[in-house]
Order: sequence, then C-alpha cells, then structure tokens
Amino acid sequence: MTTSPALTILLVGGTGSIGRHVVTAARRAGHHVRVLTRTHAAVEGADVVVGDLTDAKSLGAAVDGVDAVIFTHGTHGGEPGVRDVDYGGVRNVLEAAGARRIRIALMTAIGVTVRHGSYNRSTKAHDWKRRAERLVRASGHPYTIVRPGWFDYNDPDQHHLHFLQGDHRRAGDASDGVIARSQIADILVASLTSPGATSKTFELVAEPGAAQTDLEPPFTALAPDAGLEGPGDRDNQPITDEPQDVRDDLDRITGLADA
Repeated sequence: MTTSPALTILLVGGTGSIGRHVVTAARRAGHHVRVLTRTHAAVEGADVVVGDLTDAKSLGAAVDGVDAVIFTHGTHGGEPGVRDVDYGGVRNVLEAAGARRIRIALMTAIGVTVRHGSYNRSTKAHDWKRRAERLVRASGHPYTIVRPGWFDYNDPDQHHLHFLQGDHRRAGDASDGVIARSQIADILVASLTSPGATSKTFELVAEPGAAQTDLEPPFTALAPDAGLEGPGDRDNQPITDEPQDVRDDLDRITGLADA
C-alpha cells in the first residue's frame, strides 16, 4: 500500500466555513497547513502567516516553502470586492509564487459560467471567479478546480459524490445540487495528491448514499481541461471581449510555472 506524501499547504480562506474543514481534512491526511490571515489570529491545527491577499508584495512569506495552495476564499457584496479578492487574490498568489511549481486546488462555484442570472448581473461574481479559473489553468501549475453545489443542503443520507462537467445545472438554487462543506474540503485535499485529478475542472454534488472511500476512479474518469475552459463550458465569455487589464494579467501569468 502506498501513502501520499506529506505536503506543506498554504490555505487561502482558512478562517471561513470551508477552510476550517480543510484544516481538519489536511491534518487527517498528514499534511501541514499554513493559513493566510491579515492578522495574527490563531487558527486551531494550523500555523498562520500574515499577508494581504490584495497585495502580491505582502505574500512572499506565505508562499515560501509551500508544496500546494488551496483556495477557499471569497467575499460578499458588490463587484469591487469580488474582483479584488476572488479574482485578485488568485492572481496575487500566483505572482508571488512565481516559477516555483506548486499544486493548486481552487474552489469556485456551480453555475460559474451563468452570466445573465440576477446574481451575476448585480455582482459579476461568476465572471470574476471564471477569470480566476483561467489564470490557474494558464499558469503552468498542476491544478484541480472544484465547483461545489449548495453548501450543507444535503439530507443526512446524501453523501454519495457525483462529479459533473459542463456546468449544465443553471437554476441558481439548491436544485442545481447540494454538498456538505466537509466533503468539499475532503475533495480539495484529496485532489492535491491525485494523479487523476490533475488539470480537471468539475462540479461537485452529492446524491443519496454513502460517500466513496476511493476517489481515484471518479477523478480519473473526468475529462481534462482544454485550454482556458473547463470541458463543455459555454463559450459565452470570450477572451477577446475581456477588459484589457484582465487580458494583461492572463498574459503575465501564462506559463509562469512551466517546466
């Protein structure tokens, strides 16, 4: 029986509702966790490193010596916060890491390619999260992108994991799919050491039944990403129509960690 290597993981979003579960899952898997915070506030089970996610120059200590980064961060409110945190935070960590190859697990959201719903029209949250996905795909780092369904809407017996692709569930409510926060954390952590999860983007939901104990078969069965999009994603946010600063970011990040 082989065991996965112990990793030093930078957790971005470690004080949030998913991040706390990631700390538990990572420690259970034998990994060391470093949580990025803006203060020296303690996080049980993890070291903390102070840095500002919106300032790449403040993140050198955070990325120094890490093997992997898990992103579970996010903000609420209007477009400026989503742009600066959900998107800008990913860009800034990638820039701080530079050419050092790290394994990345990025959490976005089911429905991230839905542009014309009321939520995205008011916040542009989906647009900015999708741009963050593109940065990760372009960076040259090995990665997995997880788009979870609605947090903790699952029934007590609803834990059998389903990995979907193409972002076809577009109702904008819990009928799109549900998933326990703890299971999102388990998937993010497991993806870091899974060969089958590399270069994959998928929606994560749970159906009635027990959770799988072996995640490698469902990871391996997924189609890999092609270019800057997830498999089957709608072509409704063309790069050529993106703001110039977004295209500049993409050009600067592309191939940053290629061997």
